Amino acid sequence: MKLRNNIKLARVKAGNFTQQKLAQLVGCSRQTINSIESGKFNPSIELVLKLAKALDTQVEELFFLDHQKRE
Repeated sequence: MKLRNNIKLARVKAGNFTQQKLAQLVGCSRQTINSIESGKFNPSIELVLKLAKALDTQVEELFFLDHQKRE
């Protein structure tokens, strides 16, 4: 299983936030936001909660597990 996310979609829905603006709101770098969105980095629980609050959404709407079987 792989952790997937809807951060980019949530940024657009929340007022078209840039990666930089979101990073400033949650206290991380733009590169961290980019790495999370691209699936290269799994954020800490603290950062996940900050992202959900900044984007005015639920954690479950931002992050989900990909249940596809790996061969």
